[in-house]
Amino acid sequence: MIISCFACACVSVCLSLFFMLAAETRLSSDLLFNYRVAKRLIIIMGKSCKVVVCGLAAVGKTAVLEQLLYANHIAGSEPMETLEDIYIGSIETDRGTREQVRFYDTRGLRDGLEFPRHYFSFADGFVLVYSIDSKESFKRMEALKKDIDRFRDKKEVTIVVLGNKLDMQEQRSVDSEVAQHWAKTEKVRLWEVSVADRRTLIEPFVHLASKMTQPQSKSSFPLSRNKNKGSGSVDS
Repeated sequence: MIISCFACACVSVCLSLFFMLAAETRLSSDLLFNYRVAKRLIIIMGKSCKVVVCGLAAVGKTAVLEQLLYANHIAGSEPMETLEDIYIGSIETDRGTREQVRFYDTRGLRDGLEFPRHYFSFADGFVLVYSIDSKESFKRMEALKKDIDRFRDKKEVTIVVLGNKLDMQEQRSVDSEVAQHWAKTEKVRLWEVSVADRRTLIEPFVHLASKMTQPQSKSSFPLSRNKNKGSGSVDS
């Protein structure tokens, strides 16, 4: 499985990761509470990426996450309004590593409702969702992209755009070529997806996790060492 999920409760997540770690490293029972293992567990928990999922109301944000993580979408089910839900998933990157991602499923935007600014400050990545049968949802997604650029002062952040409801081609009102041209101009990746076909959801989220956790290239200019009295060094 490329993508798996954990319970949202912190205790459940800790236990799941702890015993998964124990199983993967084949630790004997007397080493389960070894200090180094516990320390490694804390590091793993602390490295989870935070991804904010946002867009106009009723574009299918929650359905995308539910289908991606649980594969339990029921076609024709009525959408339910979301205030904020948190999903925790484990995604295998294109490097073969498995990364923990915390998804913030935000409230769908409506007329007169601004996107809460506090999300801009802590997110490592954004998933912007619109529906291909709604020009209004595409315009709101464009506005969200501008807000991200403005409030983050254009600091580097990974953004993935999803044009949902690909299965509703007869009702399409957002031209695919226009959307891709916009994405190229904004330097973001855009996929058209369908919750009815879970396979269309895999690639965007693998790309998202891979970009957010991409190792930084080492500088070609080594740091100079200050040998003055009082200077210190940090051992790895």
